[in-house]
Amino acid sequence: MKQKTHSGAKKRFRVKPSGKIKRKKQGMRHILSKHSSKNKRHLGQLTYVHSANEYQVQRMLVL
Repeated sequence: MKQKTHSGAKKRFRVKPSGKIKRKKQGMRHILSKHSSKNKRHLGQLTYVHSANEYQVQRMLVL
């Protein structure tokens, strides 16, 4: 039987051609008035999944 991709994971992660997995940063939904402009600007940028969590994400994405 084929393994199914985790439907929440496929909305949150993108796999780059190099094999690295990109993700969005947390903390940009609400109560942003306490954050500085610099902090909000950096939170808007994408980042890579940490190597400690990469195996779990790959399992969810069925890579």
